[in-house]
Amino acid sequence: MPTNRPTLTSSPEWQALRQQQEKLESRPMTRLFAEDPDRGKRFFIQGAGVSLDFSKNRITDETMDALMALAHSCNLEERRDALLRGEKVNVTENRPALHTALRHPGNEAIMVDGVDVVAEVRKTLDRMEALTDSILDQSRTGFSDKAFTDVVSIGIGGSYLGPKLVGEALQPYWHGGIRCHYVANIDGTDICETLRLVNPETTLFLIQSKSFRTQETLENSRVARKWFLEHGGDEPAIARHFLAVTANVAAAEDFGIKADNVFPVWDWVGGRYSLWSAIGLPVALTIGMDSFRALLAGAHAMDAHFRDAPLRQNLPVVMGLLSVWNNNFWHAGSHAILPYDHYLRSLPDHLQQLDMESNGKRVNEAGQPLDYETGPVIWGGVGSNGQHAYHQLIHQGTRLIPADFIIPLKTHNPVATHHADLFANCLSQAQAMMAGKSLEEARAELAAEGLSETEIERLAPHKVVPGNKPSNTLLVEKVTPETVGAIIALYEHRTFVQGVIWDLDSFDQWGVELGKQLGQGILPRLLGDADKNPDSDSSTDNLIELFRSVSR
Repeated sequence: MPTNRPTLTSSPEWQALRQQQEKLESRPMTRLFAEDPDRGKRFFIQGAGVSLDFSKNRITDETMDALMALAHSCNLEERRDALLRGEKVNVTENRPALHTALRHPGNEAIMVDGVDVVAEVRKTLDRMEALTDSILDQSRTGFSDKAFTDVVSIGIGGSYLGPKLVGEALQPYWHGGIRCHYVANIDGTDICETLRLVNPETTLFLIQSKSFRTQETLENSRVARKWFLEHGGDEPAIARHFLAVTANVAAAEDFGIKADNVFPVWDWVGGRYSLWSAIGLPVALTIGMDSFRALLAGAHAMDAHFRDAPLRQNLPVVMGLLSVWNNNFWHAGSHAILPYDHYLRSLPDHLQQLDMESNGKRVNEAGQPLDYETGPVIWGGVGSNGQHAYHQLIHQGTRLIPADFIIPLKTHNPVATHHADLFANCLSQAQAMMAGKSLEEARAELAAEGLSETEIERLAPHKVVPGNKPSNTLLVEKVTPETVGAIIALYEHRTFVQGVIWDLDSFDQWGVELGKQLGQGILPRLLGDADKNPDSDSSTDNLIELFRSVSR
């Protein structure tokens, strides 16, 4: 519900944080560490199997007090409780955002419009388990009675990024019975190259679309259906090889999918929060339902931590507030996600959608334009690869880029000293961001190498690293279903905390609609089925004509 609260930037809590920023501007982080030998332990919190070291931010206890005061002034605890109760926190679409119900293990009901959604979720999980078991024990087979070996998941956005991330992250838990392939891009290369890898007799297709109207997903599904029919399948076999996860059962049936092969996804689940639902079927098929339920349990543990932990010890709250602090008071326009684990290599892609689609907004819940920055650009990649690429910009560029370093204490693949090397790289990068290298240190380093005074003065400025670049370090014992679930849920709640502070509806995404609408007018022109639109622009017109000139 709209808050109608006073302008954020004029509030006394915001002004107190401005004063904090001014106080800290002349105090480098190295001094903060020198003044407080216990800083690394004091700014360290844990919950749901995840540990957070946030000491390498430009903060003091006074800063954290001011951030907590801001959270209280924005009614964060009340807004959090409303989210978890299933109130209609998605105000522009007048619906709840109840992704937490998808991983709720208890018996207590959560009612939405008179329906117990927890009971609906349990029923769906049982159906997922029955399907998964039938495929893995080979009691369900393809049209030629051969066991399934591959699943092709066709979706886009949240129907693709989340399951792909989790499937990769939990590769050590694959049972080996099913290979999973993901298709999202409308570029025909994506679906064509995938179909070259599979056998129609042993392939199951999952069409993942909440509306069953998403253009990219439907076009790819039609190509898959045509390929299947041209390579041995027939119309009755569609029912054995094609399943759907959608809220539009009628459209799925029109496609040829039987109603009992349609799994639900509900209006109160946003796409970027949907991997916990039947959208996660490709994950369940590759790791089994026991591991999938463990994934849900890890996420629920983070939900409980978010609900119960005091704000000062609350991982999503602290991370969300620090993001606001760095974004709005230190003018960081982007944020790097740097997982130091190969299995988590797709985490930045998923979090990019989660954060930027949720908080990339320019008006508050009441529809009023904002006079402050909202969601930062989220990007990143797997460590230590990035150290030989874009970390240069992080360390010596003119832009302030906070980073989250994410690493397990133990690896699934202990090889020589690789994991110790990886851990050393992770810690050293965070330390370098914080401490930097002064001009005096650069000069001393070059002098120790025996360079002349002239060469020292020429090279020293190029070796200076300013430091004072904030970062968080997130630790888990090992990458497991539970810890992966907890990490993703942590970032979901962190995103919500940011949205509460910025007074946004973090659960709609109207900005993606305009491009879709315009595309509906452009496609017929590209295909030669429509005349020039008088409202079009000369650039678009020229590009359409170029496309048609080579397509005739």
